[in-house]
Amino acid sequence: MTGPLDFVRPAYGRASLAELLPSALAVLGVPAAPDPLGLVARLDGVRRIAVLVVDGLGSYQIPLATPHAPTLADLAPAATQLTSVFPSTTPAGLASIGVGATPGAHGLLAFTVNVPGTARVLNHTQWWDDPDPAVWQPLPSRLAVARAAGVAVTMVSRPEYAGTGLTRAVWRGGDYRAARDADALVSGMLDGLAARGRALVVGYHPSVDAAGHRFGVDSPEWRAAVWELDGLLTRLVEGLPGDAALLVTADHGQLDVPDEGRYDIDADPRLSAGLRVVAGEPRVRYLHTLPGATADVIASWREVLGVDAWVAPREEVVEAGWFGPVPAAHLGRIGDVVVVSHGLSAVLATAHEPESVAKLVAYHGSYTAVEMLVPLVVIRAV
Repeated sequence: MTGPLDFVRPAYGRASLAELLPSALAVLGVPAAPDPLGLVARLDGVRRIAVLVVDGLGSYQIPLATPHAPTLADLAPAATQLTSVFPSTTPAGLASIGVGATPGAHGLLAFTVNVPGTARVLNHTQWWDDPDPAVWQPLPSRLAVARAAGVAVTMVSRPEYAGTGLTRAVWRGGDYRAARDADALVSGMLDGLAARGRALVVGYHPSVDAAGHRFGVDSPEWRAAVWELDGLLTRLVEGLPGDAALLVTADHGQLDVPDEGRYDIDADPRLSAGLRVVAGEPRVRYLHTLPGATADVIASWREVLGVDAWVAPREEVVEAGWFGPVPAAHLGRIGDVVVVSHGLSAVLATAHEPESVAKLVAYHGSYTAVEMLVPLVVIRAV
């Protein structure tokens, strides 16, 4: 059995987040849509599909959640398993779901990335028009593909995400319905399913992830967020039309990182030397180095972090297939050096990032099982 801190490779092409919407489109009869997850046989007769993405509720969080979530407890035994993508972080995961492609292909390669040719660090969650989302993420969304095939398509998410760069990059082609809270999310998803003919609705729920980040996994606040999620699930299941199915998954899991496992680039001269731009996030760092400094940076970081991280040149990580194939246009978004945290460690950058990042309790992004494995629950209307 895979332990929580064992390494898990993304199951690209077989059972990763990138295969979810293509398989859903195959159920809905969209021409040329592949079905690697085998949903067509399971959902024969289904003409409406709702997909609920629960941010942060990985497979290893399910046993912690079910004591506080009776509906989830009833559904969990039938769950199968997908892998997240690498890095196991929200922009990369959501993009792989929405576009049906690996991070290397869609180009949303971390929470923050360096814009090639500049010193700018782009935060994918605080992004609007620059870079142009249609250029930065050049592939068609699965929502647009479904709509072109005559499927009614709706995305339901928080009002503050409407029109953002991330939304336009990942979910373009669908009608956007703003949902301020869990009740509105349920209403929006069920309304989307009520469209005439075939329908695809995607809903995004961020509260579990937010509570884990701020207070820790299995904290009282996290349990309260799980309880809210369970009420949402109950109403969605009860409200499904007769020819509908609900797919529930997550973009990644989470794990708490203790103080003793935290390194700080900006508090240790051995880590800050030779760097031009720092990007990525605490569990996966992208280091863009000064000319000629890459080898020294790798040597220094390996000495300081030891077994707590894999420190490798970009080429090695790309060739190992962690991102899927990476076109030349996207290579510069990955650091010259990639640092992947192992165990219960993380690399902060207190002088480069908002103070709030270092105050988080739980993180994700790396390739451990607790971050990489996510559930897939398939529910048909009864």
